[in-house]
Amino acid sequence: MKIKTLSFGCRLNALECEKISAMLSGIVNEAILVNTCSVTGEAERQCAQTVRKLSRENPNAVIFVTGCGATRNPKLFESVPGVLVIDNSDKMKLQAYISALQGANFDTGKSHINAFKSNEAKLSKKFIQVQNGCNHDCTYCVTRLLRGKNVSFPYAEILSDARAAIAKGFFEIVLTGVDTASYVRRDDGELILLSNICEKLLSDVPEMKHLRLSSIDPASPEVPKIIELMARDTRFMPHLHLSMQSGSDPILRAMRRRHDANKLREIIKLANGNVSFSADVICGFPGETEELFKETADLIREIKLINVHAFPYSPRPGTVAATMPNQVNRAVSKKRVKIIYDIVAQNRAEFMKTQIGKTVSVLVEDNNIGRTPDDIDIKITGAKIPNKTICNVKITGIENEMFVGEIA
Repeated sequence: MKIKTLSFGCRLNALECEKISAMLSGIVNEAILVNTCSVTGEAERQCAQTVRKLSRENPNAVIFVTGCGATRNPKLFESVPGVLVIDNSDKMKLQAYISALQGANFDTGKSHINAFKSNEAKLSKKFIQVQNGCNHDCTYCVTRLLRGKNVSFPYAEILSDARAAIAKGFFEIVLTGVDTASYVRRDDGELILLSNICEKLLSDVPEMKHLRLSSIDPASPEVPKIIELMARDTRFMPHLHLSMQSGSDPILRAMRRRHDANKLREIIKLANGNVSFSADVICGFPGETEELFKETADLIREIKLINVHAFPYSPRPGTVAATMPNQVNRAVSKKRVKIIYDIVAQNRAEFMKTQIGKTVSVLVEDNNIGRTPDDIDIKITGAKIPNKTICNVKITGIENEMFVGEIA
């Protein structure tokens, strides 16, 4: 059995590919699975381009195409030879793939892959999904429309995934989801929230050496609890990625975000220098004037984000923001993205200087390159260290925008 997978967009898509591939065992001898993204128009275009290329290179292969891009615009993929489209709502259901194979207008019994190049990196950490979907109504977001409402997974399932990861040699676990902070479930009368999941895992999986969150909504009341838990257990890495999106209150209101700039300041103050922060930022949202953009840039300087995922706003059909007036020219949006990255680069450089001489717990990923608790690359000098190893490293310097260190 040979199932090749290709994912676009979020880490959740790659994680789903792993699960679907295992689920398809025995159903088809050879197939390609593509999990698409629709967060921007460019992402959708790249997905379609790649699927057409895969079809040309593998004329006899079954190509399952699922994910947000295929769900929002199935016609973009259905006409491609060899492609079977699976809607997001069905992608974790085996019967959907069986029905697609049975209803195909081509011979699926002799599926064969000629050429395939994966984009999946070999990770030293293990991502575990705790929830799917989102109950909020941000005006720019198409993902919530395509993945549906929040569904929180049972703790027993999360615990099983964590123990399986440890058994495979993964000692750093990252909890992920569409809106991780919205995790809420009642099991046997007990209300379980995201902070409870983290605390339970730290207790129930003592072999786990590092725990991280992929991202968190700054409006969530779970944030202070998470910061407090990080202070209590050093295995919980003291770094948070905030779904900030903007630092301008008028823009945040237009986005229908549930936080304001002062909430971000409060989080930073609460962390008291013991937690570092990165964030998502959308540049060029409709109505974002130069003055309002400056509010975002100034806030990023103030709260000293050390990393950022900044991208130009992309109107998504079916969202409120796509029909808003005062759409910003894309060239202006791209220019603003560069400004944000330049500010963050300066923040990170200043932060890194303060870390020289410290000893930190590092996950080794590849060629003696590891990740510090603050999620910054570090080159470890000396003998070759196996991937997935977690070791104490003394930071001795900075080179090419990454730390340099030695085994402590």
